[in-house]
Amino acid sequence: MKRTRVLIMGAAGRDFHNFNVVFRDNPQYDVVAFTAAQIPNIEGRRYPPELAGELYPEGVPIYPEEELERLIEEHEIEQVVFSYSDVSHEHVMHAAARALARGADFRLLGARATMLRAQRPVISVCAVRTGCGKSPASRKIARLLREMGRRVVVVRHPMPYGDLSRQVVQRFETLDDLRHYNCTIEEMEEYEPHVRNGVIVYAGVDYERILRQAEAEADVLVWDGGNNDLPFFVPDLEIVLVDPHRPGHERAYFPGEVNFLRADVLIISKVNTARPEDVDVVRRNIRTFNPNALVIEANLPIVVDAPEAIRDRRVLVVEDGPTLTHGEMSYGAGVLAARQFGARELVDPRPYAVGSIRETFAEYPHIGPLLPAMGYGAEQMRELEETINGTPCDVVLVATPVDLRRVLQIRHPTCRVAYELEEIGPPTLGDVLREFLTRVNA
Repeated sequence: MKRTRVLIMGAAGRDFHNFNVVFRDNPQYDVVAFTAAQIPNIEGRRYPPELAGELYPEGVPIYPEEELERLIEEHEIEQVVFSYSDVSHEHVMHAAARALARGADFRLLGARATMLRAQRPVISVCAVRTGCGKSPASRKIARLLREMGRRVVVVRHPMPYGDLSRQVVQRFETLDDLRHYNCTIEEMEEYEPHVRNGVIVYAGVDYERILRQAEAEADVLVWDGGNNDLPFFVPDLEIVLVDPHRPGHERAYFPGEVNFLRADVLIISKVNTARPEDVDVVRRNIRTFNPNALVIEANLPIVVDAPEAIRDRRVLVVEDGPTLTHGEMSYGAGVLAARQFGARELVDPRPYAVGSIRETFAEYPHIGPLLPAMGYGAEQMRELEETINGTPCDVVLVATPVDLRRVLQIRHPTCRVAYELEEIGPPTLGDVLREFLTRVNA
């Protein structure tokens, strides 16, 4: 049988999952290569043979996305499968045009083909964009379920930036586990808050194996999504966050709009800091395009551990990296906190940025006078530390889910921003979860 020659466009996450569940053991296909985008230093690697299966004894190479046209022509690619998230619909169709112009088919994989079925109830927490407030929502849901007496395990969307063969199944129960797996800042931002709350987190590369291990120690699984990607597991309850700071994005980004249309519950977050007219845009889109969804409106109140350190000071704000980069936000909770507590000046770190941090500012020029906490590996973490310490300021305001003071040597005085989801109810998440547990008899 002639095998269809496939190239998977990805960003070290959804692409590997799609390969594992659709292509890995399927003799109809020959996956020639992956391409990589969004994440630094993932191209030039290889999806390893021990994960790729018997049909790929040498593994599968990973190339920069810029080489897409060359790869299609040189390898006679017949299908290009788009497999990454948080990009505009226009971006997806430009990728399609590039593939079609070289004679290949362009393909998107849907939920039925890619979602694994669990033996425990699954609550998925996803979003329409990166930076909607998904992480505090996931934390609150896990806490509420535990208060209701359920064993909860969180399964996090993949972030396999290191040695893939050592990241097949990762289990995080203590902070020592974060060190054991040499987690990047991006990974720690998602895992550490759950671990500090006493919740076990699973992540990795092979989500069939992750699922079977995780469900063995849970009454309820919480899928903690990444970017605006779809769940990897079949959800029994789909909770999706929308962001009134970016009204209309719920219908303009892929695959966030898919989440928006599928959602059982839609949470409008950040109501306390959004313009009322922008909240109204989101409400109208919900009424028009997903009128059956239950709507929860919520604030993300900001708490600073030392607000007196901010007033009338020159402040360097360090924000969550992905929210600013492919999330396309120009500010986050740190900037809001600096303004709320009377900072004299937001210090612009761009003149002092080094290495890949300087390159990040060049690639994402919409980022203003604040510092994205990029940390996709040891070298980039060192460059982030050097940029922070080289920026003249009175105080560093850390507005990242992980406490950077634990992983970087910051020479300036510091204070930290925290934020948790607070419903403007009813309905509340507690109401939703109680009804759900009754429905699934969990």
